[in-house]
Amino acid sequence: MTFGKPEARSLDSADTFSLVDFIGQSIAIGESELKKLLRDPTELFSRAVQPILWLVIFGQVFSRVRGIPTGNISYLAFMCPGILAQSVLFSAIFYGIAVIWERDLGIVHKLLVSPAYRGALVFGKAISAGFRGLIQTLIIYVVAFLMRIEISLSLHTILGVLLAVVLGSAIFSTFSLIIACIVKTRERFMGIGQVLTMPLFFASNAIYPLELMPRWLLVFARINPLTYLVDILRTLMIQGGHSVYGIAFDVVVLVLIYAILVIIASKLYPTLIQ
Repeated sequence: MTFGKPEARSLDSADTFSLVDFIGQSIAIGESELKKLLRDPTELFSRAVQPILWLVIFGQVFSRVRGIPTGNISYLAFMCPGILAQSVLFSAIFYGIAVIWERDLGIVHKLLVSPAYRGALVFGKAISAGFRGLIQTLIIYVVAFLMRIEISLSLHTILGVLLAVVLGSAIFSTFSLIIACIVKTRERFMGIGQVLTMPLFFASNAIYPLELMPRWLLVFARINPLTYLVDILRTLMIQGGHSVYGIAFDVVVLVLIYAILVIIASKLYPTLIQ
């Protein structure tokens, strides 16, 4: 694995920063993470069960409830992008466990003494998380097609969905890395991860419109990145879907959140071994 120039240690040293080195290092980290996944793909299939159950069982039941306003689309179509976003969240939010495991095996020590940019170490892991999200997207599309949900299959909408999924996976995996750097143990991480997933999911527009929320919950929904990810997915993925905030605004919010998380994670990553 090649990491580039020895003097290039962090994103803070702008005079020595090389974009080519940064990209190469990120790809190298992402490639190593993907190799682990290809050796043991059972995690992807096990995580695919939950979104399928949500669509097949929960969706079928709640599609009979007439009190949920979904506009001119069916409830199954309304919740399908939300379940995809949920799948991305649940898959990425526990990514930090692998980082803690790498710390225990001494892999993190080796990475930190290398000349790699700290940001490249974080960004490379986000690349791997994005690949996992793409596989989840394929599964959801297949299930939606078999259930005859009104999804858009045009090339530009599919590409938009894939890019949004990669960005969402990067956000939540980086957030997970930050949590891992703070708690430093697998037991604590599991507890915090389980506490965070459900509030993030239910305090969003994944399975019901924002207008049904009480005012206090709406405040949390508007600062929840999952809300903006669902908004993009629902607009692009579903025939007749519309955006609440506008896709451009959603993308700007998510990119800003990700940039902030990368900066924080780059600062905290070296503390994982302390």
